[in-house]
Amino acid sequence: MASDLSYAEPTLVLFRGSTQSACGGANSAVGPHYCPPDQTICLDETFFDELTRSLGAQGGDVAEAYVIAHEVGHHIQNQIGVMDEVRKAQQAAGSQAEGNALSVQMELQADCFAGVWAHSLRDEGVFLPNEIQEAIDATAAVGDDRIQERVQGQISPERWTHGSSAQRVEWFTRGFETGDPSQCDTFA
Repeated sequence: MASDLSYAEPTLVLFRGSTQSACGGANSAVGPHYCPPDQTICLDETFFDELTRSLGAQGGDVAEAYVIAHEVGHHIQNQIGVMDEVRKAQQAAGSQAEGNALSVQMELQADCFAGVWAHSLRDEGVFLPNEIQEAIDATAAVGDDRIQERVQGQISPERWTHGSSAQRVEWFTRGFETGDPSQCDTFA
């Protein structure tokens, strides 16, 4: 990854109900997301209730921080050019399944970057013993397999856009254990 780039912080927009960004309107149904044109993370605060109530995560402040760190991971992807490369590859893809597979790789990389963030705080006394499990639990809760089974009653891997629970936990854990963003190359 390029180390000669300067980091520009994203803007975090917390909302309830709906909001506008350069990517258009966002509402609770969209979930947390990153908007590249205005480098904004849009997050409906009620998502955290959804994370625990509907998606089955245990919740907690570290789970919430993971969600934000994952979106910051997308911001980093935007700054280093990964998002542009993936969009071009998706346009050239021969099928929806190929395009979805590229989306999964990008999401898993954002999970790994979130793990790198968590690693950077590991020895700072920020996390209580075993509190990182909140983030791992939230990572698993938002896996495509768990969401599809809960919503549709069946799992359709060809329609995944974020990866399975196991994949998401694996990549978050890789970032957390290594603390090395160069270990987050899901495209290798």
